[in-house]
Amino acid sequence: MHVHCLTNSISSPVSEAYVRGTDPELAALFGGHAGDPEVWRRRAERLERHRHDRADATRVAEALAAYNKRIGASGRVLANIDRLAAGALAVVGGQQAGLFTGPVLVIHKALSVIHAARWAEEKTGRPVVPVFWIAGEDHDWQEANHAYIVSHETGLVRIAVEREEHPRTSVSRTKLGRGRIEGAIRELAASLPDSEHKPALLDRIEAAAARAESLSEWFGALMADLFAEDGLILMDADDPAVRAVEAPMFRRMVAENDVLASAFASAEEKLKRLGYAVQAELQPGGANLFLFRDERFGGIGPGAPAGERVMLYRDGGNFIDKRRTFTLGRGELERLALEAPDLFSNNVLTRPLMQDYVLPVLATVLGQGEIAYWAQVGDAFRAFGMEMPVIVPRMSFTVTDGAIRKRMEMFGLTMEDVSERLEERKRAWLAAHDSLPVERLFAEAARRFDALYDPLLAELAAADSGLGPLGQKNKEKIREQIRWLEQKALESRNRRYEADIRRFDRIGDWLAPGGRQQERVLNMAAMWNAWGGGWLEALRAVPFHPLGGHYRIDL
Repeated sequence: MHVHCLTNSISSPVSEAYVRGTDPELAALFGGHAGDPEVWRRRAERLERHRHDRADATRVAEALAAYNKRIGASGRVLANIDRLAAGALAVVGGQQAGLFTGPVLVIHKALSVIHAARWAEEKTGRPVVPVFWIAGEDHDWQEANHAYIVSHETGLVRIAVEREEHPRTSVSRTKLGRGRIEGAIRELAASLPDSEHKPALLDRIEAAAARAESLSEWFGALMADLFAEDGLILMDADDPAVRAVEAPMFRRMVAENDVLASAFASAEEKLKRLGYAVQAELQPGGANLFLFRDERFGGIGPGAPAGERVMLYRDGGNFIDKRRTFTLGRGELERLALEAPDLFSNNVLTRPLMQDYVLPVLATVLGQGEIAYWAQVGDAFRAFGMEMPVIVPRMSFTVTDGAIRKRMEMFGLTMEDVSERLEERKRAWLAAHDSLPVERLFAEAARRFDALYDPLLAELAAADSGLGPLGQKNKEKIREQIRWLEQKALESRNRRYEADIRRFDRIGDWLAPGGRQQERVLNMAAMWNAWGGGWLEALRAVPFHPLGGHYRIDL
């Protein structure tokens, strides 16, 4: 195995300025820079001084233990939960649940959390545990329900699990029948190429599915299996036991919603003044909280489905949904937060505050987009008398093997070629190796046709104005026939070079699927099927860096 540290391409200007430390005014929106060890020590000391400002650690640990046991947690995980109850700090990262764990960046984030916790424990001299926050409260089913793998025959394959007609509710509250789960596993088995690792991989996926009734539970059970030896604590944000712990913070978010709104608006204004785009646009009057429709507050309404997750808006001293199907007074909503916290959930701006209330968050591991919207949360932390945790950019990986590299060498491709111009390089290669230069010949034929036909059309139009439009239509029909013949010639060439085209395409499917980064598309099942557990061990072996980084792993 060889590890190459690559230039970390950062697409978000806010994230880039944070990581590079190039903008002091932007840095002031965060809690401190992850590259400074003193920032970690100060954060740890503050958490210890303010432990009574957070949720009761014993109650949190009880909720986490019950959930992790349900999804098949290892003894190391349960031991880490005990450490958390006894006062350990936490490094936290999270993601929405996904089919077969979703895009492989989820695995990269979990590894970053695990590495960061170990690194922080060594640097601070305090016990630190890794926690993965499953955003089960999210309701975007189409974002969560699919996975991409690579098939020898058809290339990139999308596998999805559909649900029955259902209100727009959280992924964790969406139950899946056994038939849909088993259907997705059968499709995965049929699509994955046969390999020595395939049977064991499918067995592990099926074993996790047996513990699950929802996509979130299936996700959690798989993650518990993959990271059993790492002691990674899993936490579903929509777990009712966790919601019960969160009740006081929900009540405060309702009671001081105007304060929150002002803080978010203030941070947004600062970002815009500094010249940065806002990652999470504020909704006018938005309360930055969701409520699940329920008869407990008369919030179902005519024609509105029970269980639907709806955004709350402020309306004077009251709270409403967008369609105004219910109205709740502030006091009534506060009471509901304490008595029925399972009806509430956070959005991307209030989730960081809730995370910090529930857990002693020393540091949080974030992707580029997440860092950008956390810049909008710093003022809200301060308004609530809290402090933002250390922001740690997650580590990023691109994995290759000997077969992929051999194909790249055959065509003289670099990683930049693959990620930025693969189709262009493929066309150029085909043109250079074809004895019949199709594109050049047809381009010349079209140019000469225009040069011959345009003067004729001009003379015809001058003699009879009615012939001008007719001539243009005729010209376009001839050009269409030329294009048709060119396409047939290209198809003939592609048949002659079909094997080479397939090699180009497989390089793209593995390293830049759909023109995107490998980690943002491919599922861990593709990696595990090709390389077995050695793939995950290779990622584990990469040394942690508190500012993340992008690494190419050559297996």
